[in-house]
Amino acid sequence: MNIDMPLSQLKEYMGSSPKPTDFDQYWERGLNELGQRSLDYELVPADLQTNEVECFHLYFKGVGGAKVHCKLVRPKKMNGSGPGVVMFHGYSVDSGDWLDKIAYASHGFTVLALDCRGQGGLSEDNLVVKGNTLRGHIIRGLDDPNSDSLYYRQVFLDTVQTVKVLMSMDGVDPDRIGAFGISQGGALATVCAALEPRIKNLVAIYPFLSDYKRVWDMDMNNSAYAEIAEYFRHFDPHHEREEEIFTKLGYIDIQNFADRIKAKTLWVTGMIDEICPPSSQFAAYNKITSEKEMLLYHEFGHEFLPHLSDKAFKRFLTL
Repeated sequence: MNIDMPLSQLKEYMGSSPKPTDFDQYWERGLNELGQRSLDYELVPADLQTNEVECFHLYFKGVGGAKVHCKLVRPKKMNGSGPGVVMFHGYSVDSGDWLDKIAYASHGFTVLALDCRGQGGLSEDNLVVKGNTLRGHIIRGLDDPNSDSLYYRQVFLDTVQTVKVLMSMDGVDPDRIGAFGISQGGALATVCAALEPRIKNLVAIYPFLSDYKRVWDMDMNNSAYAEIAEYFRHFDPHHEREEEIFTKLGYIDIQNFADRIKAKTLWVTGMIDEICPPSSQFAAYNKITSEKEMLLYHEFGHEFLPHLSDKAFKRFLTL
């Protein structure tokens, strides 16, 4: 089934969504705000422990004062400083079970997995915005005059604070850090690696939050991007503000971060993905200038991809 451009065109595609002229200044301002925050955190032992690793709920104060939750899993015994991995979850759910993190920690990794604000986990969403919050987070804050009120601005900065907390921990070598995520998590791992260039290894699996106008042009109303079309239906049915809206979304479009990435990158795409279509993913991947590899699953969509967890783990073993 062909749902998108031919592969030859995908390899050349550089995106169709506008990028704000002050994109770099916008994010430098955000990073400066983040740099004024403490890296202090609170640890609460989890109700699951093993002989080899220890598990904690970790809480820190994010931008805007929100209480942000992560799962921390680390070896009980450390010989010097070892590698670390930050993990990010898919849209609407949470940081997942302890088990996959225990597998990493049993091999010497310290793992920190973020819960996104206001989704399925324990992180607090205290963002107050003007305008609608209809059916999702992409459009949250879109009508607020202050572009800093975009929901994903806060979450993107949470990813950076998460990895900085990890890098600050005893027993973690800040020069041996990887970032991993699937779907929304793939987008967050991508942004995290872009905004924290010390990250050495990135594994991004069919990332969300990329090339919004392309997805809208494809009429992907059955996808996680459907809220964009619904926004136009309710608030701009004549598309009088189309350019303005897509430009503002450019602040939180991961393709605009891609050229900042320094990490060695494994990017994974299902070629019949109807949730995050391949062209939206290639738009970001094609802008990455660091060492990179794209792994294509030709007969797969936005679903479980066989043997991928092993491939990601082997990548991180090289840290």
